[in-house]
Amino acid sequence: MTDQHTGGESEIQEGKQGLRTGPVHSVPGDKDQTLDEGIALCLSGGGFRAMLFHVGVLWRLNDIGWLPRLKRISSVSGGSITAGILAMNWDSLDFVTSTAGNFKLKVADPIMNLAARTIDIPAGLKGIFWFGGISKYITSAYRKYLFGDKTLQDITIKDPLNSPFFVFNATSVQSGVLMRFTKPYMWDYRVGEVKNPKVEIAEAVAASSAFPPFLSPVTLKFEPSDFEPNSGTDMQDDQYRKKIFLSDGGVYDNLGLETVWKNYKTVLVSDAGGMFSPEEKPWRNWLCHSYRTLEIIDNQVRSLRKRQVVDSYKAKIRFGSYWSIRTELAKDYAVSPSLLDCPFVETTKLANISTRLGRLDRSIQEKLVNWGYALTDCAIRKFVDPNVPPATDFPFPASRV
Repeated sequence: MTDQHTGGESEIQEGKQGLRTGPVHSVPGDKDQTLDEGIALCLSGGGFRAMLFHVGVLWRLNDIGWLPRLKRISSVSGGSITAGILAMNWDSLDFVTSTAGNFKLKVADPIMNLAARTIDIPAGLKGIFWFGGISKYITSAYRKYLFGDKTLQDITIKDPLNSPFFVFNATSVQSGVLMRFTKPYMWDYRVGEVKNPKVEIAEAVAASSAFPPFLSPVTLKFEPSDFEPNSGTDMQDDQYRKKIFLSDGGVYDNLGLETVWKNYKTVLVSDAGGMFSPEEKPWRNWLCHSYRTLEIIDNQVRSLRKRQVVDSYKAKIRFGSYWSIRTELAKDYAVSPSLLDCPFVETTKLANISTRLGRLDRSIQEKLVNWGYALTDCAIRKFVDPNVPPATDFPFPASRV
């Protein structure tokens, strides 16, 4: 296992390793303190680019029959859009053995329909010139095009033993830690826990993808009595429970790693995040300078999270695979047979698509899905299970990458 450097971004590789129990290090607020044998999947942020790339990831995991094997899917930002559709439609997937034949219809198609629209600029204009703030209109777009008025309580899982537990992560601007949205609970370990929250899926996903400074914050209102007594630590006062201010989950954890890391032995990490590039003459006005500073913070957090992953793999504390949208497949993840051609010059173009909630042409959408599919195929076969049969074609063969 080595650190590679491709396109200015550190790439991480893992060796083929079996499952083995490792030590667990807890932090305040951990729900579970032992390592589970199951597989966890982390879906990063990165706007519509990440949303579509992760569709390809899930598509390949479905084709090899691994979706029901996932015990937890932890997501942030663009990854939460994809995870939200999977969660909402889980019980309508027609699993034959362990593969859902209607995955494209129930998961890919709705997401690609959203990606054909621009929602960030209209939301920004409405937020500036009308009341309610930008996040209100992002939430409305998710509600209109994806989730309707479904709440977290509408996520129906008939067979919990053969399905994932979904965690949508946002960052609390007040407490500075994660706010976790799940069907059984909504939880900030400092503020406290709301059991069986009636929060709309559109609201949870909007909070998870509220990238600062333009789309943040999302504001949710509660009654202090909604929180379980003594379920927080040092911020259980009513003023922190009446109105919750939330930003993108990637502000705290841009890989969605935190809510799986202390619980699972095998962790798969799909990273569709952006690349940090040097600037010879950075902008000096306060808005552009603030945005540049946020990019630096994001890059540092991402680098630390990657290091956490690779060091744990090296120490055989965790097992699995990390893959990045910026991976050079032939160099870092080559596995035989590899039947899907993914030239690095083409995949780099896909990785450089802006991190926005902006319309993408259908051909670009299909290429992003194909790239996520092909990379997951190689990452799983090389570093997790070499017995998985190789993919024979892309989900959208005519588009390739």
